[in-house]
Amino acid sequence: MKTLEEKIGYSFRDRSLLENALTHSSYANEHRAAGVPSNERLEFLGDSILGLVVADHLYRTRPDLPEGDLTRIRAALVCEGSLVQVAQALDLGSYLKLGKGEDHGGGRARPSIQADAVEAMLAAVYLDGGIGQVRKLIHRLVLDQEQEKTAAGRDYKTALQELVQRENGQVLSYRLTGESGPDHAKVFAMEVLLNDGVIGSGQGRSKKEAEQAAAKAAVLTLEGEAP
Repeated sequence: MKTLEEKIGYSFRDRSLLENALTHSSYANEHRAAGVPSNERLEFLGDSILGLVVADHLYRTRPDLPEGDLTRIRAALVCEGSLVQVAQALDLGSYLKLGKGEDHGGGRARPSIQADAVEAMLAAVYLDGGIGQVRKLIHRLVLDQEQEKTAAGRDYKTALQELVQRENGQVLSYRLTGESGPDHAKVFAMEVLLNDGVIGSGQGRSKKEAEQAAAKAAVLTLEGEAP
C-alpha cells in the first residue's frame, strides 16, 4: 500500500479506506463472514466527486465553450477508458483484492473493475483528506490530460456527417471489419464508407467507440490533417 501511496502522492491517515477502495465485491463475498466490505459504496461517491471536480474545472477554465462541448469533454475525461488509463499508469490492478474466480478469470485487467477502483480510490482520498486533497489528485491524474481529451471529446461522427453533407447525394455507412481479444476486453475494428468507398478506419473497446475512431480518421483526412 505504501508504494501505491507514493505513486498517487498521498499518504492516508486511515489506510483502511484505501484497502476498502481496492476490495472488489468478489473478494468481499468470499469473506462475508468476516464482514469485509466491497468498494461499491466508495465507487458511488467517487463517481460524483470526479464529475463535480472535472465540471467545476471546465466551467472555470473554458468560458469560450458552450454547454454541449463542455459535456463532451467532461464525458471524455471521466469515461471508463480514461479511468483505465489512470489505473494502468498506477498499476492499480496489482493492488486489487479479488475473489479467486475473478482473479483467475483476468479480473485485474478488466476495464470496468479498474475504472471502478479508481473512482473508489478518489472517494477514499476525499474521506481521508477532504476535497482539497482529492482535487489535487484529480488534477494530476485526470485533468492534466485535458488537452488530449478535448480532442477526444469531439463528436467525430457528427462532424463527418456535416462535412459530407456539403454535397448532395453523399451516403455514409459504417462496417464492422473484425473483433479480437477475450470477452472481458474485446477490441472492435470498424470502417467508415462514403458512397461505398472506405475513407477511414479505427478500433475501440465498443462498436460505438470504434465508429468514432473511424470517423475521426476520416475527418482528419477530409480536413487535410492526416499524417
